[in-house]
Amino acid sequence: MTGRIEDYALIGDCRTAALICRNGSIDWLCVPRFDSASCFTALLGDNNNGRWLIRPKLEPQTIERRYRDRSMVLETVFKNRQGSVRVTDFMPTGTTDISIVRLVSGLEGEVEIETELVIRFDYGVTIPWVNRVGKGTWTVIAGPNLLALRTSAPLRGEDMRTVGRFKVKKGQTVPFTLSYAKSHRDLPAPIDIRKALRATDRFWQKWASGCRIDDDSPIMRSLLTLKALTYRPTGGMIAAPTTSLPEWIGGERNWDYRYCWLRDATYTLLAFLNAGYLEEAKNWRNWLMRVIAGAPSQVQTLYGVAGERRLDEWTLDWLKGYEDSKPVRVGNAAALQVQLDIYGELADVMAQARRGGLPEAPRQGEIRKALLGHLETAWKSPDEGIWEIRGEPLHFTHSKAMTWCAFDRASKLRRAKPSDRKRWAAVAREIHADICRNAIDPARQCFVQSYGSTRMDAALLALPLIGFLPASDERIRNTVAEVEKHLLVDGLLRRYETGTSVDGLPPGEGAFLACSFWLVDAYVLQDRLDEAEALFRYLTSLANDVGLYAEEYDPRSRRMLGNFPQAFSHVALVNSAIALMHARETRRKPRVHHIQRHKAAAR
Repeated sequence: MTGRIEDYALIGDCRTAALICRNGSIDWLCVPRFDSASCFTALLGDNNNGRWLIRPKLEPQTIERRYRDRSMVLETVFKNRQGSVRVTDFMPTGTTDISIVRLVSGLEGEVEIETELVIRFDYGVTIPWVNRVGKGTWTVIAGPNLLALRTSAPLRGEDMRTVGRFKVKKGQTVPFTLSYAKSHRDLPAPIDIRKALRATDRFWQKWASGCRIDDDSPIMRSLLTLKALTYRPTGGMIAAPTTSLPEWIGGERNWDYRYCWLRDATYTLLAFLNAGYLEEAKNWRNWLMRVIAGAPSQVQTLYGVAGERRLDEWTLDWLKGYEDSKPVRVGNAAALQVQLDIYGELADVMAQARRGGLPEAPRQGEIRKALLGHLETAWKSPDEGIWEIRGEPLHFTHSKAMTWCAFDRASKLRRAKPSDRKRWAAVAREIHADICRNAIDPARQCFVQSYGSTRMDAALLALPLIGFLPASDERIRNTVAEVEKHLLVDGLLRRYETGTSVDGLPPGEGAFLACSFWLVDAYVLQDRLDEAEALFRYLTSLANDVGLYAEEYDPRSRRMLGNFPQAFSHVALVNSAIALMHARETRRKPRVHHIQRHKAAAR
């Protein structure tokens, strides 16, 4: 049986990642990339769909987990009446092969350990051949895929599984390594485990030491998680390493998030820039510039980790889904949607990158002009919006505001031709007026989700953040108040009003954690710092025991929902934490500021 979403922890090597449950079972792993087919798929099915369990045979009385200081090396301590053991899990960094290392170390007494390895390639369906090829070495092969298992523990085959039992005394360590390779290539070389562990610790700790803000643990754990979700060969960052974890248990809002979304672009860039990670910010900006090359009308909302455009959506009918939440989807049809907000995100990324000290990417000026040329007409059209509705396109207020952002940022470019700046400023004024004319509820004098609607949307909180109107404007104050009135549930924000069918899907989802952090930002801009601090403390209390967040949270059942861990949630935490930090400093030192969206005048 799989655990609750918050029962999982992440290990990774910036190429792929695995999810490990508190019970010692790796229930999700895709190889060789984040978006490859999984070989451990119990998370979305059952144990027969693939998992790797290592835990005490006797039920543990306590289980405690932590990441080794400022790293992605996970330690889990199991205690029972026989004694205690520590399982150390990590994926070596800087190696050619992708591997998982698991070390079982005795701490007290003599503890009997059980292990069960069930590998099922192709999302839990393909049963491989297992061969013993030498002392302590097994190969697992199916089609193009090979996994090599090495361990000193006694193992045997049983009912298409590899199982074993052994005892560990205090001071003893039993190692396991599982390495991936293509089946037509040579067997992956054995790993020097001690050397690999030292190197992996150094990799993460050296990266963490580059943070230029005070070591606040929620911020650092979120930054480390974001780094782990970055695909090292290209610089792209995935939204989450999982697919089809439900936004509501038993529902059908189950999406594949193992791709890179343009909508996350500016928030991600700001998180890295404000924390001092210029290299990551530059790599992310450069990835964006590469993937959008081509006709502006063909810019997609999301791409594969190397910039792939074909992300065809299909279902895995042989999987029952997480807690019977179906369908289980692979690929994402949102790649084909029209989302006008992404053009604003791209323009804002260029402006923020320049303000943050990054040199212009090659042909960035040409890219900007091409995008804006397309957007001069396209902004007037309806779209599917930031929440990727699967109903009829609408004139979403947030989308329109982001098109305004695109022209506003460009109009402030000192390097651009005066004639271009003048034209872009005129278009920005036109869009601004159009929004203020059509997106305001006349009775409540607040912005609404879409033209002619009365619904509220948490994305409206972006309006003061991007500088569309100041936070002190009465319409913005009214909007924040109406968002609180209609979307707050037990202190957390939903994306939009419950029960509406705007997205063409049955209602039912949790509170969206990133939106709740946006409310923190709105409070900061309104100088409501006590409320901002209180909400931020509540949000940080919702992280699981190792500091990770899913996409959503259900405050009624007190459990996480949606794909996990979710980059957007961690990005939002970092940016809210920094906004609060600088708001406190500004009260003491009025001239202190940091890079933020509504101060994005590019030079």
